[in-house]
Amino acid sequence: MSKIVFFDIDGTLLDDDKKLPQATKEAIQTLQANGTYVAIATGRAPFMYEELRKELGIDSYVSFNGQYVVFENKVIYKNPLNNVVLKELLNDSERRDHPVVFLNQNTMKSTVKHHPFIKESMESLKFPHPDYQPDFYSDKEIYQSLLFCRQEEEDYYRENYRDFSFIRWHEYSMDILPRGGSKAEGIKKMIAELGFKLEDVYAFGDGLNDIEMIEAVGTGVAMGNAVEEVKKHASLVTKHVDDNGIYFGLKKLKLI
Repeated sequence: MSKIVFFDIDGTLLDDDKKLPQATKEAIQTLQANGTYVAIATGRAPFMYEELRKELGIDSYVSFNGQYVVFENKVIYKNPLNNVVLKELLNDSERRDHPVVFLNQNTMKSTVKHHPFIKESMESLKFPHPDYQPDFYSDKEIYQSLLFCRQEEEDYYRENYRDFSFIRWHEYSMDILPRGGSKAEGIKKMIAELGFKLEDVYAFGDGLNDIEMIEAVGTGVAMGNAVEEVKKHASLVTKHVDDNGIYFGLKKLKLI
């Protein structure tokens, strides 16, 4: 295989209803049949898109925005959050009524039994409110956490927790990542394992957490529905996810 294409999930492979358009599925099957390697690069945890991987026949993926990388169902890179610093953040967030959700490769747990910000954010991904287990992080590797607060409340955390990076993905929620962690770093681990040249690496995305990935690869593609800031960094802007954006982009690049 001479080329590899990484796909984000939400707003890229999946439409606004979190469904896989038939044209997207067929385009990826054609891509694979043509001998191009296909992988996923997402902010999601592996357990959140297991069915999608099976449907598309994809066994290699960059999860948690680069913190957990799997090649052919084998873990090749892990970069968990610092639990000591995470505990400090939890003490602060609890005082501010900003709940947190912890994620590892298998599940997610919440610091509260119920919160409207968690409910609304998770429902946008078609997931229920996570179960309550506030000490879940204490004896496990946590690759990403979600902090629930409004945008005007986030600067405090950015200024006081320099060991972490914060990426907003919802009106009420931010990803918490290790400082320097990104999809781009995860992709670099993957292509080093595979031996691909950077100019033969492509990536499709739509969100703020896709900017570094789109910049890092040989050809970065922004969906038509992408955030405007993402489009500024892309080599190509394709059509909207609902308008066969994956198919159109792959055709434009002559990959199918």
